[in-house]
Amino acid sequence: MTGTDTLKTRRTLVVDGDEYEYYSIEAAQKAGLGDVSRLPMSLKVLLENLLRYEDGRTVTVDDVMAMGAWLKERKSTREIAYRPARVLMQDFTGVPAVVDLAAMRDAVAAMGGDPRTINPLSPVDLVIDHSVMVDNFGTMTSFEENVDHEFQRNGERYAFLRWGQKAFDNFRVVPPGTGICHQVNLEYLSQVVWTGKDGNRTVAYPDTLVGTDSHTTMVNGLAVLGWGVGGIEAEAAMLGQPVSMLIPEVVGFKLTGKLREGMTATDLVLTITQMLRARGVVGKFVEFYGPGLDNLSLADRATIANMAPEYGATCGFFPIDKEALRYLAFTGRDDKRVKLVEAYAKAQGMWRDEKSPDPVFTDSMELDLDTVQPSLAGPKRPQDRVLLSDAAASFGKAMAEIGASGKQVPVKGADYKLEDGRVVIAAITSCTNTSNPSVLIAAGLVAQKALAKGLKAKPWVKTSLAPGSQVVTDYLEAAGLQKSLDQVGFNLVGYGCTTCIGNSGPLPEPIANAVDEGDLLVCSVLSGNRNFEGRVHPQVKANYLASPPLVVAYALAGTMKLDLTTEPLGTGSDGKPVYLKDIWPSNKEIQDAMEKSLTAEMFKRRYANVFQGPEQWQAIDTPESLTYSWDDRSTYVKNPPYFKGMSKTVEGGFSNVSGARVLALLGDSITTDHISPAGSIKKDSPGGSYLMEHGVPPAEFNSYGARRGNHEVMMRGTFANIRLKNEAAGNTQGGFAKYVPSGEVMSIYDASMKYQAEGTPLVVVAGKEYGTGSSRDWAAKGTNLLGIKAVLAESFERIHRSNLVGMGVLPLQFKDGDTRKTLGLTGDEIIDISGIGTGISPRMDVPVTIRYADGRTKQITALCRIDTADEVEYFRNGGILHYVLRNMVKAA
Repeated sequence: MTGTDTLKTRRTLVVDGDEYEYYSIEAAQKAGLGDVSRLPMSLKVLLENLLRYEDGRTVTVDDVMAMGAWLKERKSTREIAYRPARVLMQDFTGVPAVVDLAAMRDAVAAMGGDPRTINPLSPVDLVIDHSVMVDNFGTMTSFEENVDHEFQRNGERYAFLRWGQKAFDNFRVVPPGTGICHQVNLEYLSQVVWTGKDGNRTVAYPDTLVGTDSHTTMVNGLAVLGWGVGGIEAEAAMLGQPVSMLIPEVVGFKLTGKLREGMTATDLVLTITQMLRARGVVGKFVEFYGPGLDNLSLADRATIANMAPEYGATCGFFPIDKEALRYLAFTGRDDKRVKLVEAYAKAQGMWRDEKSPDPVFTDSMELDLDTVQPSLAGPKRPQDRVLLSDAAASFGKAMAEIGASGKQVPVKGADYKLEDGRVVIAAITSCTNTSNPSVLIAAGLVAQKALAKGLKAKPWVKTSLAPGSQVVTDYLEAAGLQKSLDQVGFNLVGYGCTTCIGNSGPLPEPIANAVDEGDLLVCSVLSGNRNFEGRVHPQVKANYLASPPLVVAYALAGTMKLDLTTEPLGTGSDGKPVYLKDIWPSNKEIQDAMEKSLTAEMFKRRYANVFQGPEQWQAIDTPESLTYSWDDRSTYVKNPPYFKGMSKTVEGGFSNVSGARVLALLGDSITTDHISPAGSIKKDSPGGSYLMEHGVPPAEFNSYGARRGNHEVMMRGTFANIRLKNEAAGNTQGGFAKYVPSGEVMSIYDASMKYQAEGTPLVVVAGKEYGTGSSRDWAAKGTNLLGIKAVLAESFERIHRSNLVGMGVLPLQFKDGDTRKTLGLTGDEIIDISGIGTGISPRMDVPVTIRYADGRTKQITALCRIDTADEVEYFRNGGILHYVLRNMVKAA
């Protein structure tokens, strides 16, 4: 876990009678780094990481010194190797990682080795939170019924994860029905300062992580540096390999003042999201500072940090201070840990108080908390903030833009009609707000006051409450507010992501039929972080993000056409109109209810058995075995072919590519969404055909996300996006390719299988910015399984390029002004890639010969985008998993 420490920075810290070793930033300053006291706190975390892992190879002294240079230039072009302390996964993205681990164990056994040598080298926590759906709502049995449905749908996946929970060391599974991974991470898993053994010494270092979910950033609110990555990067980190990254620019966000009466953390985060999106912070760190931090609870900070993906930043970091210590103690962290966090932060210059000088940032902006106003965001994007007072008028404009039918449709079996603007989903959901007691207590108080006035949710609204942890239920019940929420319509439906990720479940059939009959523009209001069109529910075109108390208010109103600031929500039992101001709680009421109901004991009790799970989880019959007993009949979990026939050692490992065909000829800005399988599985697609051939009816297809553990389904969905244009197949739209020998146009998957059957290697040729967008492991895994040996593009997105290398696919970049257009490529050519059979050096020139259909040949030079010595070794071994596997076998 440590390097050679060339700069001699290792020191001893004594806390409460215990000794800890640590890598001192102060010592590095004296060793030549220079004064970095005003380096952003987030970069100090990266600096410590470099000091700890400096070995002269993956991390050099020059990398360390680059941090000092950053302070002078306020930016850097240096790429560094960063090793997070741990990995966080959710179940959709975690399943393929565990599949790969299980396959590695099989490969070791096939080589005659001990499967027990294969375990995560960095601690991994997988939280099952993405699979619960809101099938049932509005009753006292909704939770139990939804959990039953969840286990029925996901039995194969859960049995596999249950096996992994038992089989692997350094790997923990938080079972279904416990909470959302980010809230569990915030309330329990995170330690702020992590510790590990180096021989007989205990080393203390910042708690850092990568997660397979973009909202991993939530824990930045607790001064834990972490962000979301794709599956391949997460697997690499899990197996002890560094994450390659540029030293980022850091935008400082200064907060001053204090939120006014009635304002919520949601109002604040929507304001910040709009500001940062307008400024442009993609690929950058954002760090919050200033006196306004003293007026934000840890939960408020976590709300802001959570939405970093929505404002575009890699992370939204808050420093360690008294509030962080208070939160750690209150949520049941060990007293010794809390003392260590304070002592370590002060020793490393990572402590914030009123005396702390402002860090130096690349850029900065400022917000006075006193200026925040009640807000929503919608109808399509989280950065499209609208004032509550303007929401009705704004929706009127959206109706015109989106297109509204203007119809009123009677609802079968009911005494009301549906029309455009009706709120048909009101969901208190998502990690963003359900980690924050102030807004959940506020929602409960709104429900309580509304009930007292005689108001309930409108009958056409599908209401749901899906907290991020079981602690929420405890304090809502202790405050006497859960009963009020139940009576208004917000019964507990599950502990998971639900509506925010599209697991909103079906609308009641009469409502759904009315929406379709009138082609109505209906709405959802949710306390989530994403509201993209089609994400929440396919029948709901307009979606608004709002605080939990506003979610309750819109359920009472039942429409987006109402101005909640001036018009009544409804008529009370006394016959008088009830306005939002009549049921909105004061800050004092919220604070008093929190102090009365929320206790540290709740966190200790709920997390004491966090890995145990409900009865359904414990009842899963999984044999305890070192290797997994793959079920050939399973359509969810399959043994991938990555390691088939793999040897203990690799000789040479490089080979030229001769006689390759162009499977796809693509334009600029091909995203990982174009490449990677996502969303629903169509009946007439190769993936749908496969499932039906294996006895799965279309109604049970589930999604590509749920079937990520089955490479047969996923490879059939690679390059199958309906928006993908393949110039080699007559500019067809969708996942089509031309099988050149016959001229037949067919699915990319079918063409790949025909080429592979005859031993023909394949390449993809593309334009600029190939692989932009979210990092998706199957964009690289699927490319590999389709027999694609190389991708030749004008430029690459950084992470997808490294993912291709990690899966043994050669990334080549056009040089000297060459493009697919200047070369006149049509996709009928044969491609030969030479000069790599004798070995590869980083960023070497590679000769590429193009053989045209008319008999002409042309040789060009391409740049090999295997950029580092480590990547050369990954590629030589056939991929990063092969490299790690062989090293584990060698070390055993």
